[in-house]
Amino acid sequence: MECTDFKLIVVGGSAGSFSVVSHILAGLRPDFKLPIVLSLHRLKHVRSGLVEGLSLKSKLRVIEPNDKEKLQQNTVYLAPANYHLFVELDGTVALSTEESHNHSRPSIDHTLGSAAYAYRDKLLGILLTGANRDGAAGMKEIADNKGFTIVQDPLSCDIDTMPKEALKLFRPDRLMNPEDILHFLNALPG
Repeated sequence: MECTDFKLIVVGGSAGSFSVVSHILAGLRPDFKLPIVLSLHRLKHVRSGLVEGLSLKSKLRVIEPNDKEKLQQNTVYLAPANYHLFVELDGTVALSTEESHNHSRPSIDHTLGSAAYAYRDKLLGILLTGANRDGAAGMKEIADNKGFTIVQDPLSCDIDTMPKEALKLFRPDRLMNPEDILHFLNALPG
């Protein structure tokens, strides 16, 4: 599948993903318009620092959204510490303190799966380095809903468990290292 008519990008990652996300955000062209939702495993009780760290590198605005906030262009939305972030059909986000999933809150599966249902073939999903299987099922949901999937090449990961778990479930549209992911995003129209 080759699609360039995306409306949303969702990115999941865990151990080692901060440096990859920082690199991608630092390298995106300044006029990059698509909203990006990040679901990254993070410490539950540390509520600051991650947005600030990503903002130092990013040319786009990086925020933790409020419940029912509408997704906007030119903005990166980071799932807040200790909250699940769901993408709704109306283009808003919903925050939840439901039980942890795969020992994680935010759960990458919840974010990716809800975005897959809401955006279907207009969604680009990216799964990065990580130490557990959270995100694998969400990426498969994106693929099952005709979205476009990129999984970080396990050979380029700090910890390859998450990408390898995804590869057990489905074949992604692309298997890429971080530099190739950045080039792919910068080549998108708009």
